[in-house]
Amino acid sequence: MRVIKPADFTGEEAWAALDIEKIPNATVRLHWTDKPYIWHVNDGPEVFVVLDGMVRMQARKEGEETSFDLLAGDVFHAEAGDEHKATPIGTARVLVVETEGSL
Repeated sequence: MRVIKPADFTGEEAWAALDIEKIPNATVRLHWTDKPYIWHVNDGPEVFVVLDGMVRMQARKEGEETSFDLLAGDVFHAEAGDEHKATPIGTARVLVVETEGSL
């Protein structure tokens, strides 16, 4: 798993790119929410971009739980099998790119 802060990314030349994930058979969805999502594990990778608001992302790995706050523009990348839960602080709009059929 990783958190990507776009403001921290710079390139050596114009239009330099940071590859985040390649997802076959992917869906791209805009979500609006004011309630937490369930703890879940995706069967494929997920790219989660906060567009508006703030989201507290919780993650579990080997029984250890961590959490971090994502602000507008922040990116969360979960690999297949990463257990996580998103909780908006107030309302949030989120762009999610994930394998078609994922939770």
